[in-house]
Amino acid sequence: MQAGAVIVSESPYFKKTTGFRHLFAAASYSVKGAERLLRESAARHEIIAYLGAVALFSVLGAALLDYLVLTALFLLLLAVEALNTAIEEIIDHLSRDYSVFARNAKDLGSFAVSCILAINALFIAYVAIDLLTST
Repeated sequence: MQAGAVIVSESPYFKKTTGFRHLFAAASYSVKGAERLLRESAARHEIIAYLGAVALFSVLGAALLDYLVLTALFLLLLAVEALNTAIEEIIDHLSRDYSVFARNAKDLGSFAVSCILAINALFIAYVAIDLLTST
């Protein structure tokens, strides 16, 4: 064992590290999560929409703050999409057949994503209308 690494779990299958090594482990978990999220068509569509919004902002001459807010909202959207995907994975594991709790959980996750999508769309429309009417 390297200095600074403390094994928290005695499980032969999973050894949790702490300290500096945990930062690298956490980063690798995030990369794996991003790779999993990219297998979702909805996430890929959201990335394409973000790139389209960046192109639109560029054509319209948006300010740096507009790009920063757009990017922050996009990252929030991806975070909610990741949580929704996690909910779906858990539900699919717990309930292989139709059940009301499974449907409700999936619908609530979908609603959360829809709310963030609406916020993104409203912001893009606000910036575009503001820039088009101010010239």
